[in-house]
Amino acid sequence: MSTPSIQTALRLLGLASVALLAACERPPVISVQHGYAGTGMVQVYNPATVEKQQEANQVPEATPQASPDGPKAGQVYQNVKVLGDLSVGQFNRLMVNMTAWIAPEQGCAYCHNVANFADESKYTKVVARKMVEMTQHINTDWKNHVAETGVTCFTCHRGQPVPKDIWFTANNAPKGANFIGDTAGQNSPAKTVGLSSLPNDPFTPFLLGKEEIRVNGNTALPSGNRASIKQAEWTYGLMMHMSSSLGVNCSYCHNTRNIAQWEGGPPQRVTAWHGIRMARDLNLNYMETLTEVFPGHRKGELGDVAKLNCATCHQGAYKPLYGAGMLKDHPELGRDTVLASSAPVKAAKAALQASAAAPAAKR
Repeated sequence: MSTPSIQTALRLLGLASVALLAACERPPVISVQHGYAGTGMVQVYNPATVEKQQEANQVPEATPQASPDGPKAGQVYQNVKVLGDLSVGQFNRLMVNMTAWIAPEQGCAYCHNVANFADESKYTKVVARKMVEMTQHINTDWKNHVAETGVTCFTCHRGQPVPKDIWFTANNAPKGANFIGDTAGQNSPAKTVGLSSLPNDPFTPFLLGKEEIRVNGNTALPSGNRASIKQAEWTYGLMMHMSSSLGVNCSYCHNTRNIAQWEGGPPQRVTAWHGIRMARDLNLNYMETLTEVFPGHRKGELGDVAKLNCATCHQGAYKPLYGAGMLKDHPELGRDTVLASSAPVKAAKAALQASAAAPAAKR
């Protein structure tokens, strides 16, 4: 072979090598051990990826708090059904923040008829009210998952009218020959399952339905365990989604010595357990109830509304916004916090505290 031919072959070989390695992580890579030595419980991070994630998870600066004094929003404005117990100042502050969090380009007109703010003709206003109720529900009733950090509209929206990570029930009707049957989305690579051949909709069974996530038995022999391969693939699909949504690997939640075992596992697994059930609750009791409200162009192929999953809030971070707590600056988005600030509740709490502090002889 002549010298030019050899050089050409080497160039082609080099290009082929680049193509093969294009999907690999570029060093340096950082590993962080968070389990016992030798257990393989290590998280692996690429500094370049982490830097991009940090930029995408910046929290907006909190606006100054408004005074709770003065007339209530429900007394001054018409058709205030959820936040009427806030003062006018508090109410307007939240409206300004919601505009910045959700529709900074569209402004108030995204949800309101600016000629008549009490008007209900825009579906976005009805949806926004329901989302405020959902946020208060999360912050009040799902502390097992969100703790005191809580969530706000910004957690999911990040300045966009529609959060970038939502899902619709997949249409897995057979394409072509009918003998194929329902493929459950298998062999249709999707980002939801890491571009693998796993079923591309692991959400409908678990985040809308109540299918059993555990598929392996508790004994060496089957002993009545009838879980199918399809069920196992759905479970793996959900795990792939959770891993990519949080930017972590399996050992973040699981004991690598025995993936199915709860004993000795990280506390994050308990938090994740509650998160799955929280997502199901929100999809069923908030998102699905808006089916008749959303227009057709905002629905999925099967006519269902957009729903949430782990990625909706986390967006690649192990904690949404890397754990930055915005709820402390917007307590009105936690029902218990709003109630605790009212005068009657304050008086009742003061009476209880006085009673508890009184000597036993006087009780």
